[in-house]
Amino acid sequence: MLDELKKNFRGEILTDATALKIYSHDASLFEVMPSAAVAPRDVEDVKQLVKFVSAQKKQHPELSLTARSGGTDMTGGPLTESIVVDFTKHFNRIRGFGTDYGVAQPGVFYRDFEKESLKRKLLMPSYPASREICTVGGMVSNNSGGEKTLAYGKTENYVEELKMVWSDGNEYSIKALSKKELDKKIKEKSFEGGIYKKLYQLISKNQALLKSAKPNVSKNSAGYYLWNVWDGERFDLTKLLVGSQGTLGLVTEIKFHLIRPKLHSQMVVIFLKDLKPLVPVAQAVMEFKPESFESYDDHTLKLALRFLPSLLKVLKPKNLLKMAWDFIPEMKMVLTGGLPKLVLLAEFTGDEDFEIAHRLKKLQSKLEQLHVPFRVVADPDEAKKYWTIRRESFNLLRQHIKGKRTAPFIDDFAVHVEQLPEFLPRLNSILDKYNLIYTIAGHVGDANFHIIPLMDVSKSDTRDIIDRLSHEVYDLVVEYKGSITAEHNDGLIRTPYLEKMYGEKIYLMFEETKKIFDPQNIFNPGKKVNGNLQYSFDHLVKS
Repeated sequence: MLDELKKNFRGEILTDATALKIYSHDASLFEVMPSAAVAPRDVEDVKQLVKFVSAQKKQHPELSLTARSGGTDMTGGPLTESIVVDFTKHFNRIRGFGTDYGVAQPGVFYRDFEKESLKRKLLMPSYPASREICTVGGMVSNNSGGEKTLAYGKTENYVEELKMVWSDGNEYSIKALSKKELDKKIKEKSFEGGIYKKLYQLISKNQALLKSAKPNVSKNSAGYYLWNVWDGERFDLTKLLVGSQGTLGLVTEIKFHLIRPKLHSQMVVIFLKDLKPLVPVAQAVMEFKPESFESYDDHTLKLALRFLPSLLKVLKPKNLLKMAWDFIPEMKMVLTGGLPKLVLLAEFTGDEDFEIAHRLKKLQSKLEQLHVPFRVVADPDEAKKYWTIRRESFNLLRQHIKGKRTAPFIDDFAVHVEQLPEFLPRLNSILDKYNLIYTIAGHVGDANFHIIPLMDVSKSDTRDIIDRLSHEVYDLVVEYKGSITAEHNDGLIRTPYLEKMYGEKIYLMFEETKKIFDPQNIFNPGKKVNGNLQYSFDHLVKS
């Protein structure tokens, strides 16, 4: 069958077991072996791929296309039994920059994009913790967010224009349209015109329902963002396509709006022995508008100290002895049993140092009144220490714990800050029933936390624990009207729970959206809609 594709396809087609094994994994709990992997050379190759699958679909209904770039997804989003489309080999060019934007292909690694943007004093601020190994296409697909999301928002705020190949095999440029432009587009007798018409009808007919369904949290990556498309003046399909996890088409180019980063920064590190003062502390910090407000728990800190040599390799300090010495206070905490339950990192930025100093002086006064220990960190190297602990906890777990592996399946909820003192103890009590080792780290300013348990996946009860624990945690999140995934998206692990979060009516609208764009189910099936929990469990990694 692939011989037919080779006639018009100039990129690589891989079917050997060694190559396919690489594509069978991402950073999730799953292993799914694809039948082939392809690396298109250009847009014409992408078009040929879509036309090939479309033509073969009736005879071979199992055929589909699943986009993949960095492979850092924690949900099984880029895994498939059919054809993987690898964008890192050839779609890896930065097209250029303007005064406040940058244009890149989806296979460009974020680290390379940032290096070039910073030369121009520009930044794409929605980078995730995997910033060194993720691509910009993956960030768009998952609607990524990270430590700067508190101040700047997620990737959806920075995509000005997308180029995509849709299921008819043609490439389209997608950007916000005025009502006049939308009316003109709807009148077109074309596949593109049909999409705009059907989607506009779906959204406008259900506007009140969509408005009430939009999660009332600062971050959400669950489902299709239908509520963001039409505001009565602008119809912006990029708001739907960002975060759609490759299920509505294949992205070929992205135009990002970029910001000018602040010149100076200082960090305040706050140590909480318990969660009781969390809300007043968070309120005090938020009053002074931090650019980032992150956290990690006592398990994460113990892990960092246990594997300090590995952490120092990541830090690459100019003075190794000085950096090791900087960890003495944390080591003393462990030895004396004075380990904080939660460490909060608040970063304040400004164009002038005196701006930051003025805000920090007022914040210090408030923190003293709340009787919580804290310290102001002005040294960039010491600040880097705290950031690295926060960013590297997942990798430390994955690389060093023998006999067990990281199990990201309840790793990304969001609620409200004021709910955390009540919510987190209830969450811990659920987790503790299962006797799991786990870390909790996250974006406390957004009340978005990542729970990473360690599990021996070879045990017979693994599937049962994941099933029961997921239901219990998501029931709790829904009770607090939160999101079951604030950043990491749905994939194989959370798609089956979307109806639990949104209800039947909204979920049916998600299914209709998929049909409008992809009537033959060509793109990344089983993600966002029609997820099957049994299928997911059948593809859990064996070790």
